[in-house]
Amino acid sequence: MRRNTVKAALKAGQPQVGTWLSLGNVFAARLMARVGFNWLTVDLEHSPIGWDSAGQLFGAVADAGCICLARVPRGDHDYIKRVLDAGAHGIVVPMVNTVEEAKIAIAAAKYPPTGNRSVGGGMHAMNFDATAGDYYKYANDEILVVLQTESPEGVENAEAIYSLPGVDAIFVGPNDLNAQMRTPDGADPSPADFEAMLQRILAAGKKCGTPVGIHVTSIEACQQRIAEGWQFMALGSELRFMVTEAQKMVQAMNLKQSADLARY
Repeated sequence: MRRNTVKAALKAGQPQVGTWLSLGNVFAARLMARVGFNWLTVDLEHSPIGWDSAGQLFGAVADAGCICLARVPRGDHDYIKRVLDAGAHGIVVPMVNTVEEAKIAIAAAKYPPTGNRSVGGGMHAMNFDATAGDYYKYANDEILVVLQTESPEGVENAEAIYSLPGVDAIFVGPNDLNAQMRTPDGADPSPADFEAMLQRILAAGKKCGTPVGIHVTSIEACQQRIAEGWQFMALGSELRFMVTEAQKMVQAMNLKQSADLARY
């Protein structure tokens, strides 16, 4: 059975850099899987990608030798079971604020007796180059479980969550964390307060021995965070790469740029 190289590297203290797949396009996924990123995550939380398309994307990434992950819409049994049965090598679970939420997600990713994942499906074993029997035997060891810390409540419960058996990494979505830190009048936290929150997450991860990561949009920010000790790093997305490069060309040619694209 194929080893989950990202899970093994994180356990060994090595940073792993990947990116997000938001377009839902198999051709784009096949290309991105050959660029050299350690992992690619199919985003099912903030994109219109459906189940059939997700399964095709997982297969395209896995066939290229890259690790394919899925960010589920939320951390319940049904979502997690479906992406793993469709062939994802691991999950990214958003908005994990409590120990109970974390336990539900972990259990859904593990077969009994460790968890409560249902036995079935046929695509999962193919993406691990395994027989069905070997997949059922070793999946608990190879599936990567990444939980997201995206709120002050999640930070308050960080050490209790990060120390749970079965948590392979923690990931920060900075946009959601920033939004969740807003004051009652809607004001964003100051840059200093936001950075202090990030450092609390990093410190909790180091204390518990659990790798932590964060989404960044530049090479410089990625390198800086890795130097600080962050490990599970997401650098942009294929959507952002496409639009950003197109914007540079439009600006260089002095063409009129659509205001709608400026937000990407």
